[in-house]
Amino acid sequence: MRRRTCRDYSKRLIFTIKRTELKQAMEEIDFILDSTKELMEGSLAHLEKEFLNIRAGKASPAMLGGVKVDYYGSATPLSQVANINVPDARTITVTPWEKNMLHPIEKAIMIANLGFNPMNNGDNIIINVPALTEERRRDLAKQAKAEAEDAKIGIRSARKEANTDIKKQEKEGLSEDVCKGAEEEVQDLTNAYIKKVDELLALKEAEIMKV
Repeated sequence: MRRRTCRDYSKRLIFTIKRTELKQAMEEIDFILDSTKELMEGSLAHLEKEFLNIRAGKASPAMLGGVKVDYYGSATPLSQVANINVPDARTITVTPWEKNMLHPIEKAIMIANLGFNPMNNGDNIIINVPALTEERRRDLAKQAKAEAEDAKIGIRSARKEANTDIKKQEKEGLSEDVCKGAEEEVQDLTNAYIKKVDELLALKEAEIMKV
């Protein structure tokens, strides 16, 4: 039986170190990919939120989704201080859980700059949602397109950041093939989220232009 020499132990130690370094590098790549997906998902979620603020003519509780009310010094979502109902396609009613919140709610809706003129009847806030003109629909479609472009910029920015981090791993010794594969995964994520943005935009434009 051959006795192990110092050289054998050295080779084994070097192999163990390299394997550990490779594992750490691959974990870093996984972290980069997960972080990139999270950033892109955030851009998509922000777009969906902004689209809710672009009203398409038909009354919906979602139109007030971005309204924050001053509730005893705390900016609180409207849905957490009142019931929001849609009795018909052109009307939204807001019934506060506490009657003294009528004026703060009315003020919050005005500040939100949604183009509404809320009416306070002493018990509820009533919002009449006017039909959109053709010109207004075109303006809203342009606004939706601009929001979609902002989302794409965010997605591409996440791609750039990821690729920079991957290049850093390559400089630190990770193989070119592994880094290239990671960059391809980043591009696949980019393509997938850009497609989702385009799909959301198409749906919103159809909603806006529907008479």
